[in-house]
Amino acid sequence: MAILGVESAIFGVDDVAQCGKFWTDFGLTAVSLGPEECVFEVMSGSKVVVRRRDDVRLPAAYADKPGVRETIWGVDTAEALEKLVANLAGDRKVRRDADGTAHFFADDGMPLGLRVWNKRSVLSQPDPVNAPGKIQRLNLHRKWRQRAIPKTINHVVFFAKDYVASLEFFINRLGFRYSDHSRGAGAFARADGTNEHHSIFFVSTALPMAPDQPGFMHIAFGLEDIDELMLGVNQMHAKGWKNISTNSSGGLSRHRISSAIYYYFDNPNGGEAEYHADTDYVDDNWVPRVWDWKFGSLLWATHTPSFWRAAKIEWDMQFDQDRASLEPFRGARTKAAKPPESVERLKPEDEHAI
Repeated sequence: MAILGVESAIFGVDDVAQCGKFWTDFGLTAVSLGPEECVFEVMSGSKVVVRRRDDVRLPAAYADKPGVRETIWGVDTAEALEKLVANLAGDRKVRRDADGTAHFFADDGMPLGLRVWNKRSVLSQPDPVNAPGKIQRLNLHRKWRQRAIPKTINHVVFFAKDYVASLEFFINRLGFRYSDHSRGAGAFARADGTNEHHSIFFVSTALPMAPDQPGFMHIAFGLEDIDELMLGVNQMHAKGWKNISTNSSGGLSRHRISSAIYYYFDNPNGGEAEYHADTDYVDDNWVPRVWDWKFGSLLWATHTPSFWRAAKIEWDMQFDQDRASLEPFRGARTKAAKPPESVERLKPEDEHAI
């Protein structure tokens, strides 16, 4: 075990105060609040750091828009950190901070960091679910909550010109595990020291609804169950935060890939922030799968995307432990090239389902 997950997501923004208010309303705990930088954390110890876009501490922009400027991945031991750094330093510049944090760029230009992290254990107690013929909660109502309090950063998502190459950098150089492939749309991987279905998802910039350049898409925070998720949604709406843009307008939904229930908010920090619950948890016994992107994207949604309304969705999933499904998608693709799958039918309002 080495990389435990996202230790810090560092944002570069235009309005630190407004972006900090978003995270406070979202349920993160403020560690420090200032005019130039705000720091928040969740129960596991993962942090969200908000800095001005022109802050000299930020790396060169991965994309010329607000969003995550650097993702710091937490490593379990100093020995594991040094082993990872030694491997990376063989073919790229690695800058070290006084505390040992290593900063570098992935092959696709993504700014990354590695840091020894004492990840805190998280305790969840979701209510048992009753069903006809299966009583698991007798003479006991469900718990009543006051607000949503995210416990973890489950994953980050980035657009990539060559999502296969971006995925393989994380697998070959950082020890990530291949989770699943949404054929023609993107690929999922998890850090070797965590059990969430994926820690990072790379989405192809060749999709019609995607930007032409790589960059940040969204960040997902783990909640205990659907009740906590929807309470958070209600409270965020009451505070004026909505999901009304085309890329966050799906309402409450559940992916078939990863099984997670999710809800996006337009994020003034850049991209979207996601409430995330009831995802699949896996280990090295997991067998990766390749999915038809339409079938894998959704199990259900309150606002179904256009591709669900337009055609019958075929049940299409195969096991892919040798990663053979990735080969046809290797190399940077452009929107001008005809996709191998019918992703050309995707519209901007479909982005939430990918």
